[in-house]
Amino acid sequence: MDLQIVDGDLLDQDVEVIVNAWNRNLIPWWLLLPQGVSGAIKKRGGYQPFRELSKKGMIPLGGAVETGPGRLPFKAIIHVAGISLLWRSSERSIRGSVRNALRLAAEKGYRSIAFPLIGAGTGGGEAEKVLSIMLDELRTINFDGQVRIVRYCGKTGSPGRVG
Repeated sequence: MDLQIVDGDLLDQDVEVIVNAWNRNLIPWWLLLPQGVSGAIKKRGGYQPFRELSKKGMIPLGGAVETGPGRLPFKAIIHVAGISLLWRSSERSIRGSVRNALRLAAEKGYRSIAFPLIGAGTGGGEAEKVLSIMLDELRTINFDGQVRIVRYCGKTGSPGRVG
């Protein structure tokens, strides 16, 4: 695995697929106020990924499902259930989201994937703790490709390799 941590915007990454931390599909997408990664996807990529996502049914905590990218320049979006029904992330939801997103990416043959900090922001997780959990989980996974974790800062940063 080629692992990188960058500061920037998830939607500006040169990868095949991005990950969106989602709400398990309990609340219809059209009732939710756009915020975070989902809000950026809706604004730049349109509503089609969320219409498609709504047909997938309830996502188990830490689960992952794939949709098309809408108007975004990716091959797909992998949506993960990174927050509980109480809108909080946990170590379990973060680890499951990372593991299941990479499993799905490998099954679909994607070779590059970008993650936001799953469970930070709306999920209430502290960014450095979330990053630490994600990195720890990634150490247990075999993925033959590039994994990029993007810390949002509003502009694209340069890739940094992680040992």
